[in-house]
Amino acid sequence: MNFDYDLFVIGGGSGGVRAARVAASEIGAKVALAEEDRYGGTCVIRGCVPKKLMVYASEFRKNLEDASAFGWSAEHDGFNWQKFRKKLHLELDRLENVYRELLRKAGVDTYDQRAKLLDSHTVLVGEKKFTARIILIATGGRPFRPDIPGIENALVSDDIFNLKSLPKSIAIIGGGYIACEMASIMNGFGVDTKLIYRGDQILRGFDKDIRDHIAEEMTKSGISLSLNEDITEINANAKGLELIYSDRKTENFDEILVATGRIPNSDDLGLENLGIQIGSMGQIVVDDYSRSCIESVYAIGDVTDRSNLTPIAIREAMSFIETVFRDAPEKLDYRFIPTAVFTAPEIGTVGLTEEEASQFAPLEIYTTKFKSMRDGFAGRQDRVFMKLVVEERNQKVLGCHFVSPFAGELVQLAAIAVTMGATKLDFDKTIAVHPTIAEELVTMRKPTRRA
Repeated sequence: MNFDYDLFVIGGGSGGVRAARVAASEIGAKVALAEEDRYGGTCVIRGCVPKKLMVYASEFRKNLEDASAFGWSAEHDGFNWQKFRKKLHLELDRLENVYRELLRKAGVDTYDQRAKLLDSHTVLVGEKKFTARIILIATGGRPFRPDIPGIENALVSDDIFNLKSLPKSIAIIGGGYIACEMASIMNGFGVDTKLIYRGDQILRGFDKDIRDHIAEEMTKSGISLSLNEDITEINANAKGLELIYSDRKTENFDEILVATGRIPNSDDLGLENLGIQIGSMGQIVVDDYSRSCIESVYAIGDVTDRSNLTPIAIREAMSFIETVFRDAPEKLDYRFIPTAVFTAPEIGTVGLTEEEASQFAPLEIYTTKFKSMRDGFAGRQDRVFMKLVVEERNQKVLGCHFVSPFAGELVQLAAIAVTMGATKLDFDKTIAVHPTIAEELVTMRKPTRRA
């Protein structure tokens, strides 16, 4: 059968664009891509990139406050959200054009419309039909809106980057990394910030020591943290927005952000008509090679809900290329995924938590908590926390966890060692770089405890 395209990609985010570009430019395949919104997807337009730029902006308040301790005279008249927002959106426009240009140079046909599947080899784009040997779904995810009366009055993470002005007060509902990052950002901007979570501690799934330490540091920075709380209603009133808790107490805020997770963008794609299996959260169910139950239909990225990180979507795209176009089936190893949470201070983590590792092996736990040279000199009480989870029998480092400035940068390098199977002796033999925060990683000699 002759097809219009060798590959048709639905979704113009990081994973979809990478797969389309490589298939066209390196393989020589005839490729099309359809995107109904903006190119770059969640990461570039409404996620990682604008968030990290907001993180940078929010950190300057601390830097300006500390400047005098280091002999500088720094005067300012506060944060100008409008100025920052204008430059932010110019940068997002620039990056979107970069994505479009990459596809154009690779020879990918692009369609700025919604696409859906008609059958296992046919895609409907607007009113046009195209056939393809392989269809790749990379439609990402979107913020989840819980079923709370008045939820339409609340913001979701997509809305934060488009605020016309900063609120004086904000309540953030949720305890995951998006909620915690946004709480740190808003607090850094000088917004009166409250983080409300229904669980016992924020950042479920992370190492317990890390969770406890970052909660303490966020509270010290001025964020009001309220745990074991359920919200039953959100009302608009003359004072702004009113939160009603399960015990019927109320609080008023200028804005309320709901950050209670994300769900896959798998609806209205025609998947049910093909019999493609959908999981309980709406995710497309795929095998180890990103193939659905239909042989010609694959899916990568957040729409599969395996590990919802931009680098994972990109790696899944490359594994897809190897499997489908280079006849070299490749599985992605999800065991050692480094992750950063851009709170203040940052979290960096790779490998297993103590709770996970203790399920199958006796452990040695190494921890250190200290004040960095910079913060100590500035008179701050912020404390760094580092932790190694080591298998007692063979001394293999199973997990590495940080709460510190630049933790994202630290964990990227530590991830190489952990992924290679480094032992505690390998860490011990490594010469420290002094004076740095990171040197503590290789100078922890005695276990704090065994587990």
